[in-house]
Amino acid sequence: MHIDSLILTGKRRILPGFGLTLGFTLLYLSLVVLIPVSATFAKASGLGWVAFAQAVTTPRVLASFRLSFVTALYAGAINAVMGVIVAWVLVRYRFPGGRILDAIVDLPFALPTAVAGIALTALYSVNGWLGHPIFAVTGMKVAYTQLGILVALIFVGLPFVVRTVQRVLEDLDLEYEEAAASLGASRWRTIRRVVWPELMPPVLTGFALAFARAVGEYGSVVFIAGNMPMKTEIVPLLIITKLEQYDYRGATAIAVVMLILSFLLLLLINLLQRWSTPSRAG
Repeated sequence: MHIDSLILTGKRRILPGFGLTLGFTLLYLSLVVLIPVSATFAKASGLGWVAFAQAVTTPRVLASFRLSFVTALYAGAINAVMGVIVAWVLVRYRFPGGRILDAIVDLPFALPTAVAGIALTALYSVNGWLGHPIFAVTGMKVAYTQLGILVALIFVGLPFVVRTVQRVLEDLDLEYEEAAASLGASRWRTIRRVVWPELMPPVLTGFALAFARAVGEYGSVVFIAGNMPMKTEIVPLLIITKLEQYDYRGATAIAVVMLILSFLLLLLINLLQRWSTPSRAG
Protein backbone atom coordinates (compact mmCIF):
# COMPACT_ATOMS: atom_id res chain seq x y z
CA MET A 1 0.00 0.00 0.00
CA HIS A 2 1.31 3.44 -0.89
CA ILE A 3 2.49 5.64 1.97
CA ASP A 4 -0.15 8.29 1.18
CA SER A 5 -2.92 5.75 1.75
CA LEU A 6 -1.31 4.82 5.06
CA ILE A 7 -1.29 8.42 6.20
CA LEU A 8 -4.86 9.20 5.14
CA THR A 9 -7.70 6.70 4.78
CA GLY A 10 -10.94 8.58 4.17
CA LYS A 11 -11.25 11.15 6.92
CA ARG A 12 -9.37 9.13 9.52
CA ARG A 13 -5.67 9.78 10.12
CA ILE A 14 -3.74 6.59 10.85
CA LEU A 15 -0.62 8.65 11.67
CA PRO A 16 -1.91 11.22 14.17
CA GLY A 17 -0.29 14.57 14.93
CA PHE A 18 0.66 15.40 11.35
CA GLY A 19 -0.64 18.97 11.51
CA LEU A 20 1.03 19.69 14.86
CA THR A 21 4.41 18.21 13.92
CA LEU A 22 4.34 19.94 10.53
CA GLY A 23 3.68 23.24 12.26
CA PHE A 24 6.60 22.74 14.65
CA THR A 25 8.82 21.74 11.71
CA LEU A 26 7.98 24.84 9.70
CA LEU A 27 8.39 27.06 12.77
CA TYR A 28 11.78 25.58 13.61
CA LEU A 29 13.05 25.79 10.04
CA SER A 30 11.82 29.36 9.78
CA LEU A 31 13.61 30.45 12.95
CA VAL A 32 16.85 28.62 12.19
CA VAL A 33 17.10 28.82 8.39
CA LEU A 34 14.48 30.80 6.50
CA ILE A 35 14.39 34.01 8.55
CA PRO A 36 18.22 34.46 8.76
CA VAL A 37 18.58 33.73 5.04
CA SER A 38 15.75 36.11 4.17
CA ALA A 39 17.30 38.80 6.35
CA THR A 40 20.59 38.40 4.50
CA PHE A 41 18.91 38.88 1.13
CA ALA A 42 16.90 41.81 2.47
CA LYS A 43 20.05 43.50 3.77
CA ALA A 44 21.81 43.02 0.43
CA SER A 45 18.82 44.38 -1.49
CA GLY A 46 19.44 47.79 0.07
CA LEU A 47 22.59 48.12 -2.00
CA GLY A 48 20.90 48.24 -5.37
CA TRP A 49 22.05 46.27 -8.41
CA VAL A 50 24.91 48.58 -9.32
CA ALA A 51 26.40 48.78 -5.82
CA PHE A 52 25.85 45.03 -5.36
CA ALA A 53 27.72 44.24 -8.57
CA GLN A 54 30.55 46.58 -7.60
CA ALA A 55 30.80 44.99 -4.13
CA VAL A 56 31.18 41.43 -5.45
CA THR A 57 33.33 42.13 -8.52
CA THR A 58 36.29 44.00 -7.05
CA PRO A 59 39.67 42.37 -7.79
CA ARG A 60 40.12 41.39 -4.14
CA VAL A 61 36.71 39.71 -3.94
CA LEU A 62 37.12 37.91 -7.26
CA ALA A 63 40.56 36.67 -6.18
CA SER A 64 39.04 35.31 -2.98
CA PHE A 65 36.23 33.56 -4.86
CA ARG A 66 38.72 32.10 -7.33
CA LEU A 67 40.98 30.85 -4.54
CA SER A 68 38.13 29.36 -2.49
CA PHE A 69 36.39 27.55 -5.33
CA VAL A 70 39.43 26.37 -7.28
CA THR A 71 41.18 25.08 -4.16
CA ALA A 72 37.95 23.42 -2.98
CA LEU A 73 37.62 21.77 -6.39
CA TYR A 74 41.15 20.38 -6.21
CA ALA A 75 40.63 19.21 -2.62
CA GLY A 76 37.36 17.50 -3.55
CA ALA A 77 38.98 15.73 -6.52
CA ILE A 78 41.90 14.49 -4.39
CA ASN A 79 39.51 13.32 -1.68
CA ALA A 80 37.38 11.52 -4.28
CA VAL A 81 40.40 9.42 -5.26
CA MET A 82 41.96 8.90 -1.86
CA GLY A 83 38.59 8.45 -0.15
CA VAL A 84 37.75 5.50 -2.39
CA ILE A 85 41.10 3.88 -1.58
CA VAL A 86 40.66 4.40 2.18
CA ALA A 87 37.09 3.10 2.10
CA TRP A 88 38.15 0.06 0.05
CA VAL A 89 40.90 -0.82 2.56
CA LEU A 90 38.57 -0.41 5.54
CA VAL A 91 35.83 -2.59 4.03
CA ARG A 92 37.69 -5.27 2.09
CA TYR A 93 40.67 -6.00 4.37
CA ARG A 94 41.00 -7.11 7.97
CA PHE A 95 44.21 -6.08 9.72
CA PRO A 96 45.40 -5.10 13.22
CA GLY A 97 44.40 -1.57 14.06
CA GLY A 98 41.67 -1.47 11.43
CA ARG A 99 39.03 -0.28 13.90
CA ILE A 100 41.35 2.47 15.13
CA LEU A 101 42.00 3.60 11.56
CA ASP A 102 38.26 3.57 10.91
CA ALA A 103 37.70 5.81 13.94
CA ILE A 104 40.49 8.19 12.89
CA VAL A 105 38.61 8.91 9.65
CA ASP A 106 35.95 10.71 11.71
CA LEU A 107 38.51 12.86 13.53
CA PRO A 108 37.94 15.94 11.32
CA PHE A 109 34.25 15.76 12.29
CA ALA A 110 34.94 15.77 16.02
CA LEU A 111 37.99 18.02 16.13
CA PRO A 112 37.26 21.76 16.50
CA THR A 113 38.26 23.50 13.30
CA ALA A 114 40.46 26.02 15.12
CA VAL A 115 42.37 23.17 16.77
CA ALA A 116 42.79 21.50 13.39
CA GLY A 117 44.10 24.74 11.89
CA ILE A 118 46.63 25.27 14.66
CA ALA A 119 47.80 21.64 14.46
CA LEU A 120 48.19 21.74 10.67
CA THR A 121 50.05 25.04 10.86
CA ALA A 122 52.47 23.64 13.45
CA LEU A 123 53.03 20.49 11.39
CA TYR A 124 53.52 22.18 8.02
CA SER A 125 55.40 25.32 9.03
CA VAL A 126 59.01 25.64 7.86
CA ASN A 127 60.19 24.32 11.23
CA GLY A 128 57.38 21.78 11.62
CA TRP A 129 57.67 18.00 11.61
CA LEU A 130 56.35 17.71 8.06
CA GLY A 131 57.01 21.19 6.72
CA HIS A 132 60.74 21.15 7.48
CA PRO A 133 61.62 18.01 5.44
CA ILE A 134 59.39 19.17 2.58
CA PHE A 135 61.11 22.56 2.55
CA ALA A 136 64.57 20.98 2.86
CA VAL A 137 64.02 18.59 -0.06
CA THR A 138 61.87 20.62 -2.46
CA GLY A 139 62.26 24.21 -1.23
CA MET A 140 58.45 24.53 -1.10
CA LYS A 141 56.63 26.14 1.79
CA VAL A 142 53.30 24.64 2.81
CA ALA A 143 52.05 26.84 5.62
CA TYR A 144 50.97 30.36 4.67
CA THR A 145 50.58 29.41 1.00
CA GLN A 146 47.79 28.17 -1.23
CA LEU A 147 49.23 24.69 -0.81
CA GLY A 148 48.56 24.95 2.92
CA ILE A 149 44.94 25.86 2.19
CA LEU A 150 44.67 22.78 -0.01
CA VAL A 151 46.05 20.58 2.79
CA ALA A 152 43.50 21.96 5.28
CA LEU A 153 40.60 21.45 2.87
CA ILE A 154 41.68 17.87 2.15
CA PHE A 155 41.79 17.24 5.90
CA VAL A 156 38.24 18.44 6.56
CA GLY A 157 36.71 16.88 3.43
CA LEU A 158 38.09 13.34 3.43
CA PRO A 159 35.49 11.82 5.82
CA PHE A 160 32.61 12.83 3.53
CA VAL A 161 33.92 10.69 0.68
CA VAL A 162 35.05 7.79 2.85
CA ARG A 163 31.77 7.42 4.71
CA THR A 164 29.64 7.84 1.58
CA VAL A 165 31.57 5.20 -0.37
CA GLN A 166 32.03 2.91 2.62
CA ARG A 167 28.30 2.29 3.05
CA VAL A 168 27.94 1.25 -0.58
CA LEU A 169 30.97 -1.05 -0.45
CA GLU A 170 29.59 -2.76 2.65
CA ASP A 171 26.30 -3.47 0.84
CA LEU A 172 27.98 -4.58 -2.39
CA ASP A 173 27.63 -8.35 -2.75
CA LEU A 174 30.93 -10.11 -3.44
CA GLU A 175 29.09 -12.79 -5.41
CA TYR A 176 28.92 -10.47 -8.43
CA GLU A 177 32.69 -10.08 -8.44
CA GLU A 178 33.16 -13.83 -7.98
CA ALA A 179 30.77 -14.52 -10.85
CA ALA A 180 32.66 -12.13 -13.12
CA ALA A 181 35.97 -13.80 -12.18
CA SER A 182 34.53 -17.27 -12.85
CA LEU A 183 33.51 -16.11 -16.31
CA GLY A 184 37.10 -15.16 -17.08
CA ALA A 185 37.06 -11.42 -16.36
CA SER A 186 40.33 -9.95 -15.13
CA ARG A 187 40.47 -8.10 -11.82
CA TRP A 188 40.69 -4.74 -13.56
CA ARG A 189 37.76 -5.57 -15.86
CA THR A 190 35.70 -6.72 -12.88
CA ILE A 191 36.34 -3.45 -11.06
CA ARG A 192 35.60 -1.40 -14.16
CA ARG A 193 32.43 -3.21 -15.24
CA VAL A 194 31.00 -4.51 -11.94
CA VAL A 195 32.28 -2.44 -9.03
CA TRP A 196 32.74 1.04 -10.51
CA PRO A 197 29.14 1.47 -11.79
CA GLU A 198 27.99 0.95 -8.20
CA LEU A 199 30.65 3.27 -6.73
CA MET A 200 30.38 6.16 -9.16
CA PRO A 201 27.19 7.75 -7.70
CA PRO A 202 28.43 7.73 -4.07
CA VAL A 203 31.84 8.97 -5.18
CA LEU A 204 30.22 11.91 -6.93
CA THR A 205 28.00 12.54 -3.90
CA GLY A 206 31.00 12.44 -1.57
CA PHE A 207 32.89 14.77 -3.88
CA ALA A 208 30.00 17.26 -3.85
CA LEU A 209 29.77 17.13 -0.05
CA ALA A 210 33.53 17.58 0.38
CA PHE A 211 33.53 20.42 -2.14
CA ALA A 212 30.64 22.18 -0.40
CA ARG A 213 32.35 21.86 2.99
CA ALA A 214 35.64 23.14 1.60
CA VAL A 215 34.08 26.23 0.01
CA GLY A 216 32.72 27.45 3.34
CA GLU A 217 35.54 26.26 5.61
CA TYR A 218 37.00 28.93 7.86
CA GLY A 219 38.47 27.74 11.17
CA SER A 220 40.99 25.20 9.91
CA VAL A 221 42.08 27.43 6.99
CA VAL A 222 42.48 30.82 8.64
CA PHE A 223 45.56 29.77 10.63
CA ILE A 224 47.46 28.02 7.85
CA ALA A 225 46.52 30.38 5.01
CA GLY A 226 48.53 33.44 6.00
CA ASN A 227 45.54 35.60 4.95
CA MET A 228 47.35 37.73 2.39
CA PRO A 229 44.89 39.71 0.18
CA MET A 230 44.90 38.62 -3.47
CA LYS A 231 47.03 35.58 -2.57
CA THR A 232 45.81 33.47 0.36
CA GLU A 233 42.61 35.24 1.44
CA ILE A 234 39.54 32.98 1.31
CA VAL A 235 35.95 34.22 1.01
CA PRO A 236 34.84 33.51 4.61
CA LEU A 237 37.85 35.45 5.91
CA LEU A 238 37.07 38.35 3.57
CA ILE A 239 33.53 38.47 4.97
CA ILE A 240 34.90 38.63 8.53
CA THR A 241 37.35 41.35 7.48
CA LYS A 242 34.58 43.49 6.02
CA LEU A 243 32.51 43.04 9.17
CA GLU A 244 35.46 44.21 11.28
CA GLN A 245 35.67 47.27 9.03
CA TYR A 246 31.93 47.93 9.55
CA ASP A 247 31.27 47.32 5.86
CA TYR A 248 28.11 45.36 6.61
CA ARG A 249 26.55 45.76 3.18
CA GLY A 250 29.70 44.62 1.40
CA ALA A 251 29.95 41.58 3.67
CA THR A 252 26.27 40.82 3.11
CA ALA A 253 26.64 41.05 -0.67
CA ILE A 254 29.46 38.50 -0.63
CA ALA A 255 27.44 36.32 1.73
CA VAL A 256 24.49 36.37 -0.67
CA VAL A 257 26.67 35.13 -3.51
CA MET A 258 27.94 32.36 -1.25
CA LEU A 259 24.36 31.47 -0.27
CA ILE A 260 23.27 31.20 -3.89
CA LEU A 261 26.23 28.99 -4.71
CA SER A 262 25.52 26.89 -1.62
CA PHE A 263 21.92 26.38 -2.73
CA LEU A 264 23.14 25.20 -6.12
CA LEU A 265 25.56 22.80 -4.42
CA LEU A 266 22.80 21.40 -2.21
CA LEU A 267 20.61 20.91 -5.28
CA LEU A 268 23.44 19.05 -6.97
CA ILE A 269 23.98 16.87 -3.89
CA ASN A 270 20.29 15.97 -3.74
CA LEU A 271 20.25 15.07 -7.43
CA LEU A 272 23.33 12.88 -6.99
CA GLN A 273 21.79 11.15 -3.98
CA ARG A 274 18.61 10.42 -5.94
CA TRP A 275 20.69 9.10 -8.80
CA SER A 276 22.63 6.80 -6.47
CA THR A 277 19.51 5.31 -4.87
CA PRO A 278 18.55 2.97 -7.76
CA SER A 279 22.10 1.59 -7.91
CA ARG A 280 22.05 0.64 -4.24
CA ALA A 281 18.53 -0.67 -4.42
CA GLY A 282 19.29 -2.73 -7.50
